[in-house]
Amino acid sequence: MSTQVDEAHIKRVEELARYVIDGLVDNPGSASIETSLEEGSLRIIIEADPEDVGKIIGRGGRTIKSIRTLARASVATPSLHVDIDVEG
Repeated sequence: MSTQVDEAHIKRVEELARYVIDGLVDNPGSASIETSLEEGSLRIIIEADPEDVGKIIGRGGRTIKSIRTLARASVATPSLHVDIDVEG
């Protein structure tokens, strides 16, 4: 897998996460998204206001699970694992 493909995948997932998170939280400008690529795994850390963390996680974790599913589908590369964590 080339570096260009990895960068394109990272950018696509980051844009998707930003779009979804901005639609969920009360103060979109306060949420930050940090990505890192390590050994075939893309890790995304979403840092948001404590009041918004519950909205991102959702009841029983349903919302964050859906965000993870969308992120994994947007990569469309089975060899690249995507993991998303939320901090507040």
